[in-house]
Amino acid sequence: MALEAIEVQGRGGDGAIAFDGSGVKPVEGWVPAATTTGTKTDTPLVLIPQSVGVIGRQQMDDLGAQKVDEATRYSAGVFSQPFGDDTDTNWFFIRGFDATQTGVYRDGMQLYSFAFGNYYQDAWLVERVEVLRGASAALYGGGNVGGIINYVSKRPLDADFTTIEVGIDNYPTAFAAFDVNKVIPNDLISKSGPLPPVWKYRVTGKLEGGDGYSKHEDGLRGVIQGAATYAPNAGTDVTFYANYTRADQKHGGTDFLPYYGTVKRASSADGSVDFGRINRKDQYSDPDYDKHEREQAMIGYELNHDIDDVWTVNTRARASYSHVQERQIFLNGWTTDVAGVATPSFRPIDATSQLARFGFAHNTKSYSFNSDNNLVGKFATGGIDHTLLLGLDYKFYGIDEWQASSSAEPVDIGNPQYNQIRVPFGRYTDESTKLHQAGVFIQDQARFGGGFIATLNGRYDRIWLDTNNRLGTDLKDERGAFSGRAGLGYEFENGLVPYVSIARTFNPLLGAIGTNVFKPETGTQYEAGIKYAPKEFPAIFTASIFDLKKQNVVTGFNSPTTVQSQLGEVRSRGIELEAQANLTENWKLLAAFTAYNLKILKGTGPIPGTGFPGTPTSLDGQQPFLVPEVIGSAFLDYTFTAGDLKGLSLGGGVRYIGKSEGSQPNAFTLPSGERFNPKVPSATLFDAAVRYKFNDNWKASVNVTNLADKRYVSGCQGINVCSYGEGRRALAKVSYTW
Repeated sequence: MALEAIEVQGRGGDGAIAFDGSGVKPVEGWVPAATTTGTKTDTPLVLIPQSVGVIGRQQMDDLGAQKVDEATRYSAGVFSQPFGDDTDTNWFFIRGFDATQTGVYRDGMQLYSFAFGNYYQDAWLVERVEVLRGASAALYGGGNVGGIINYVSKRPLDADFTTIEVGIDNYPTAFAAFDVNKVIPNDLISKSGPLPPVWKYRVTGKLEGGDGYSKHEDGLRGVIQGAATYAPNAGTDVTFYANYTRADQKHGGTDFLPYYGTVKRASSADGSVDFGRINRKDQYSDPDYDKHEREQAMIGYELNHDIDDVWTVNTRARASYSHVQERQIFLNGWTTDVAGVATPSFRPIDATSQLARFGFAHNTKSYSFNSDNNLVGKFATGGIDHTLLLGLDYKFYGIDEWQASSSAEPVDIGNPQYNQIRVPFGRYTDESTKLHQAGVFIQDQARFGGGFIATLNGRYDRIWLDTNNRLGTDLKDERGAFSGRAGLGYEFENGLVPYVSIARTFNPLLGAIGTNVFKPETGTQYEAGIKYAPKEFPAIFTASIFDLKKQNVVTGFNSPTTVQSQLGEVRSRGIELEAQANLTENWKLLAAFTAYNLKILKGTGPIPGTGFPGTPTSLDGQQPFLVPEVIGSAFLDYTFTAGDLKGLSLGGGVRYIGKSEGSQPNAFTLPSGERFNPKVPSATLFDAAVRYKFNDNWKASVNVTNLADKRYVSGCQGINVCSYGEGRRALAKVSYTW
């Protein structure tokens, strides 16, 4: 038979809400059934020949996730928040590769980003967070080679409800949020019963502000989103939506910290001085100078129409705008006054050593337009049931930016002084870039032989790049690329589905080395796995192994500025295990384990300490920095459904972040002659949750992450570019729904 949607009915507010049937609706409990992310069609997760994870709204709420990257902490294959508490960016690494800029999508359309031209998405506006692990270009025409994140927006639902939620954490940062859904019923009746509502509306908003984790860190951010769905008949619906974000914040102090002072104590090589470790909450920027301002807006539509019993047309488009302005002072290792000359070093030299700093600023405007149009047909030929997808999409991304840096006075490790003298900024980037991309694609999901599922994808894209460099040479590029995927699985009657797949992918990039435009990243992935959806209770278990090679990898030169290089080839090979289960009416379980072997197969990079950007050296055989090769997590939740404790839920989780490399190359010789291999040690963190549902209207919860307040370094991108992980955070929330 043809692939069909799965629909389960549940309660929400005063009416019925359909769970999960279309792959965009709310997930029931913690266990998703279907998704559109892995195929662009409504498909049960077990039938997709690739590893896909889905985090629903209830899971986000139960675990207290206030940012989208926090929601993926218990997801296999994802290393999130590598720079600790970062309030203005959602950070993701999937299968070892950075997905933050080219691997983030919203409702199946890319939120392409470059440099600081990005689009921040607040978790309150999101219904589901979906992780497609591995190659995705055959569907989406690009995207991070290691995988993508797809945010599924809150949409109008088929029941009236209003939710108001307030909360505060221990920093303190407080928020107030609302979510209002309104249905205008359809008075017409068909032979099968009442028709769906003609109009549905949903308005969602949140205001958040207060102090942050670090000293002098504060801010105010507001988001609002409105959506309306018009459904004149059962086979047609169109949704219009718009959202707006405004933020005025000051940065935290956890980025670009030196290895000596975080991972290791800040002591001199001869042991004559020991400054200890940098306080996690100290601020080394300047609160009177520091700022992060964002203004962002999106508007779009989605239209779905059944032409007949076989064919359905789907079309969607979105226009986006973002304006981000930032100023910040970063640390830049150690410096010591030696005979009146400032001498940089990786660690203190004597008691006069201080932390070196530099100033940074940018002004970035970005514009994007996405359109995705496809036709889906469900039919049978010669004993084979097909779900055929034919499509055409278009992407535009434009960015106009300048970036600048300056010197700044050094500061004492334990007594930072502010309002220090700085020389005027010098711009090193001042340009505008436009990227156009058009693609055609085809996919066939074929069922045959009593249980076989074959998924075949093919796609061709054409890209046009035009850069107006106001400080140098203008750049142009035009090229095409093919991508594809082939997968085969077999569905047993007990819910077990083994599968294999191969995919060829590419990812267009912005940027250049001199006058040479970056080549698109390319890659090939082999994957095999087993998915299991038991009949006895709602759950999905996934085990996968993969071998992924990525060519033309872009890397930074251990610097927060845009100086970059393009490596030859990096391999990610590993295993991922994931479980999501509503075990009983009382018990819910999350579990994930990831083990990689990450290796640079071909590439060169700078030798730290030999000047900037550094003398090239071979990185062949090295492990990429920052990303741990082992990640594991588990969370168990129990809800009392009877007795005096009815309505109470208790949950606890553990997260393991394995050790990682702190620099590229992994080992090198310091100017002092010391051989150094900066590794970042592993960390084990504990989380806890307590919730109480007083009745159908009132709910309260307390979530604590990093319960033991463990001090740990989340990762390093060089010996002077380390970040602390977030300390203990306790969040209390109360919500009322009617």
